[in-house]
Amino acid sequence: MKQILLAFSLLAATVFTACNEQKQEQEQAPKGVTVMIYSEYIDPAMIDDFEEKTGYKLHLELYEAQEEMIGKLQSVGTSQYDVIIASDVVIQQMVRLKLISALDINRVPNRKNIATKFLSRPYDPSNTYTIPYLLGTTGILYRDTTIDPDSVSYSMLFDSSQTKGSFSLLNESRSMLALTLLALGFDANSTNQDEINKAVELLLKVKKDPHFIGFDGSVGGKEKVLSNMNWAAIVFNGDAQAAIDEDSTLQFAIPKEGSFMWADAMTLSSHAPNPDGAYAFMNYILDAENGAQLAKYINYATPNKASLRVIDSTYKNNRVINPPRETYARMTFLKDPGDAAMMLDEAWTIVKIR
Repeated sequence: MKQILLAFSLLAATVFTACNEQKQEQEQAPKGVTVMIYSEYIDPAMIDDFEEKTGYKLHLELYEAQEEMIGKLQSVGTSQYDVIIASDVVIQQMVRLKLISALDINRVPNRKNIATKFLSRPYDPSNTYTIPYLLGTTGILYRDTTIDPDSVSYSMLFDSSQTKGSFSLLNESRSMLALTLLALGFDANSTNQDEINKAVELLLKVKKDPHFIGFDGSVGGKEKVLSNMNWAAIVFNGDAQAAIDEDSTLQFAIPKEGSFMWADAMTLSSHAPNPDGAYAFMNYILDAENGAQLAKYINYATPNKASLRVIDSTYKNNRVINPPRETYARMTFLKDPGDAAMMLDEAWTIVKIR
């Protein structure tokens, strides 16, 4: 009996010791922060720097299109993510779907660095859910030095008689429909059924062009132009600049008919497992030096006024990253379509399946 009790005591002690060691290892291991983000949307060097300065391990969950991001959040839930970086046009939808939570801005002291003009935007008028990350535009990246960017029209892609090579369109429903509406002379934010139908008809016509090779993410479209697989692609301006940095013969244009500006924002997942880490990430991004490093590496405009004081003039004068005033004059922001979202979804489904 004594031998049995001794054996049990030894077993219990071993189990207790193992459990205690496991608990200590868990406590010593750096707690993770998971950020859902567009691919190629942060300087890799900033990952190590963030971990060193905050003690949090940074994990990135990548996506290519807004629809993909929202679909994933709806299917797997939001408890796997702390920060979700999302485009302005889907913010209100994410609020309605309860995918993001209200922010405690007192926990992000560097929020003071955001320029006032980038706060209280239509997608978040009360600044409840978002903190600006980067700003950008959408246009055409193309391989042809004979075409002046100021003369570019959507007909370069939408009119088969003017297309000089293979091309891809942007694989984002709202964005691509908005650009097509502009190409037709309509409002990018139109919810008029007849105008939407005409946009669908034009896209279906473009799909029949033998030069059309499909819908692609901005990064994918950029890579195809860079590798000579594509003659042109609709991409975000930051991706365009990255391509131009590698091949100076490439050009980027905002078409004469106009385009849209966008703001990507940091949001707090509605079931963030590590909100402390989420706020630490947001505050880190809004530091003046970090914000400047991010903007220069990604080639997008920054909403951080403190970063602009330390960033170089080459960045500030770059017409791809920071378009001139006359180019901005023919651009708009996309608005939340509200009840018309279903109509736009149906229109995009027709475009993709036919």
